[in-house]
Amino acid sequence: MRKTILGATLLALCAASPAYANLNVFACEPEWAALSTEIGGNKVSVYAATTGLQDPHQIQARPGLIARARNADVAVCTGAELEIGWWPQILAQTSNQKLRAGASGDFQASSFVTLVDIPARLDRAEGDIHGQGNPHIQTAPANILAVAKPLAERFAQLDPANAATYQMRLADFTTRWQAAMARWQMQAAPLKGMPIAVEHLSWTYMENWLGLKRIVALEPKPGVPPSSGYLAQVVDTLQKTPAKFVIRAAYEDDRPSLFITDKTHIPNVLLPFTVGGTPQAKDLFGLYDDTINRLLAATKG
Repeated sequence: MRKTILGATLLALCAASPAYANLNVFACEPEWAALSTEIGGNKVSVYAATTGLQDPHQIQARPGLIARARNADVAVCTGAELEIGWWPQILAQTSNQKLRAGASGDFQASSFVTLVDIPARLDRAEGDIHGQGNPHIQTAPANILAVAKPLAERFAQLDPANAATYQMRLADFTTRWQAAMARWQMQAAPLKGMPIAVEHLSWTYMENWLGLKRIVALEPKPGVPPSSGYLAQVVDTLQKTPAKFVIRAAYEDDRPSLFITDKTHIPNVLLPFTVGGTPQAKDLFGLYDDTINRLLAATKG
């Protein structure tokens, strides 16, 4: 009798509780893996296809990535042609219709952000340009917040049983993120108007956010390695109009920036660029904490 009552009780509890659903997320970049975890918690299983020490443009469509994509419910990618060299190849080699362009499992973060650096014309002679605009939206925290809400809505659409959890976690993340953004803005106030040089044109959103003034890029054209002759021109530019420091991403070749430092005595600063780019950038909050700390430290060097 007791077993019958106990069984009936468990059955009732199961019926009253929403079914546990594990949403499989394929995140093209570490920042979207981190945001998916913030929004999904233990209701999502997140796989990051790249690391903070990899150039997101230059990824190989390896069998392991194809296998992960094959079992994914949603692919959270930047879009704006950032993954154009590898994501279409992965899609072509998997039969997962959930992830095809326009399907419910196709989530492109750049669709929810106002892109900058949109070229007036498309000409590959101008280097590695992106026709839709600059895809490196994760360099400004307001863009992360802009993506968080539609991401939570997409998770809820794909996994309605856990919709309340996604909305609750979004609200909590939003509160914490807005507080952090206010703190970062206050901490970074001394950086406003500061002249900088950059290796690659990856930082426009950060420049706009912090009010940094770019003097020159170390690449003659986006994605084109600088020649010694071009670097000599950069040295000449920086001797006439000095920058406070040279910025490079964790995955970038350090030789151009070290050359400039050697010739001009302008310090170079390695920034994480994304989650995992430095040991301190362990999550999204750490990404911006470390970015600002490194920039401020360079102003005192």
